[in-house]
Order: sequence, then C-alpha cells, then structure tokens
Amino acid sequence: MSDTFTEISPQQAWEMLQTEDAVLVDIRDMVRFSHSRPQGAFHLTNQSYGYFLDEYDYDQPILVSCYHGVSSQNTAQFLVEQGFERVYSIKGGFDGWVRANLPVEIGY
Repeated sequence: MSDTFTEISPQQAWEMLQTEDAVLVDIRDMVRFSHSRPQGAFHLTNQSYGYFLDEYDYDQPILVSCYHGVSSQNTAQFLVEQGFERVYSIKGGFDGWVRANLPVEIGY
C-alpha cells in the first residue's frame, strides 16, 4: 500500500474511468460544481464525505479534481491517510479536464 497519492493527467483519469471501477471526485465549491463538472463526478465536501465512505470502497481508484490541480493534492493525501489505497490527483484540475476536451456536465 502506497503512503502517498499519484499525479495523473486528465487523459489518464478518463482512461481509468473507462477501464477500471474508478471514482472521480470534484472538490470545488458548490457554485462551480453546480455550473459544470467532469462527467460523472461526485461532489466531495465535508458534508458529503460520510456518504462517500458509504458508497465507495477503499480499494477503488479515487481520482481527485479541483480547480487547477493544487488543492486536489491535499485532499488526495488526506484520502490516502484515511486508508484509500489508490488515490490520484488530476494535473490541471477541472481547467486541465476542459483543455483536454474531456466530457463535461453542465447545470445541476
């Protein structure tokens, strides 16, 4: 078991979502998340963390996205410390996701 997370590109994250039982979490604020987010993203907040623990397994790959790929690193490290085994921070965050022309959901 790794004691830290791994940084991956938005393209690698999309690939993992297609081929593995990966979970994409978006940690941006509610206004931004409600406006647009990576397709299929779970809005991970302090309030939704309990639900997240109920829904997902510690051995599932967890892909963390934020605005630009900075705060996702702190959240990814936190998840590793909580016992999640395969945690990834998406380089460039949602900004990078959009620049990579990956699927986005608009509105809530």
